[in-house]
Amino acid sequence: MRERGDARVGTATADLITRARAGDGDAFRELTEPHRRELHVHCYRMLGSFQDAEDALQDTLVSAWQGIEAFEGRASIRTWLYRIATNRCLDALRSASRRPAVPWDIPEVQPPEPTRLGEVVWLEPFPDALLEGAVNTPLGPAARYEQTEAISLAFVTALQVLPTRQLAVLILRDVLGYHANEVADILDTTVASVTSALKRARAGLQRRLPPTGDREPPPAPGSPAEQALVAKFVRAYAAGDIDALIALLTDDVHLSMPPIPLEYQGRADVARFYATILRGDWTYDFVPTRANGQPALGTYLRTPTGIRHGIGLVVLTLSGDRISAITRFDTSVLPSFGLPRSLSG
Repeated sequence: MRERGDARVGTATADLITRARAGDGDAFRELTEPHRRELHVHCYRMLGSFQDAEDALQDTLVSAWQGIEAFEGRASIRTWLYRIATNRCLDALRSASRRPAVPWDIPEVQPPEPTRLGEVVWLEPFPDALLEGAVNTPLGPAARYEQTEAISLAFVTALQVLPTRQLAVLILRDVLGYHANEVADILDTTVASVTSALKRARAGLQRRLPPTGDREPPPAPGSPAEQALVAKFVRAYAAGDIDALIALLTDDVHLSMPPIPLEYQGRADVARFYATILRGDWTYDFVPTRANGQPALGTYLRTPTGIRHGIGLVVLTLSGDRISAITRFDTSVLPSFGLPRSLSG
């Protein structure tokens, strides 16, 4: 298998491989470190969980270290690592029962009836701080998606509904751009099987992705327009101003809160939700960050003692000068973003 015409191992790489085979850990790290972050993102797309992706990445590197003597150089080190990572993720998906949904976690508040219950109840955000060097890697000619689009919450969520083999094929073909014969080699299957799985995966993905026909593109990351919209959201939320908050949303706005399965669709249902949970006697503070290429806010609730307890992370999906989706994650994700569970007064 050749990775985009670059299967030849250079002299420096060959020397590192020889040293790694002889048990030189530093040489092995030099071989694999340039690919660590993109492999982490690959495992995250496969698994939908930041923590599970970290575990799969570690399993991949251990397997690669143990199997470096079997590396024959028929493909690049990068493709060899993707082969191992993909199969470690498939093993994890097959062997682990999916985490169950959890109940609503604010006992003082009873949420309104949801629009529906979500299919994907286990999902975690990915910190933008770890995307640097991972989403600007060279892609093959078969790639159909920009790397930033393929890390968005909507895309990763849609991936999680696909059957495992279809999931792997679509990521390898349409996100990373591997040829069908390369994917067949990675997955130990036939080109015909890859082609069939890809056709079904594309159809399944399009059914799950939100329609984008008339939707405006989001403001540029970190732009004044993005900052202004996020600031309006913070002011409205902190003030408990439901009218101002709803005015920022698209008509078809989608609100979800994995691993709680409740989902609210459309302005009216989202307004009902916020009218229930935003209380005038609660004071909120927000710490800005970024997740999945999108603006995010560490959210804290101030107590009478002045301590601000974390209540989760909110990720905003923007469309033009409006918010088209709000995804709220629980406090377990805060440490991955370098955010504390609580803030002092």
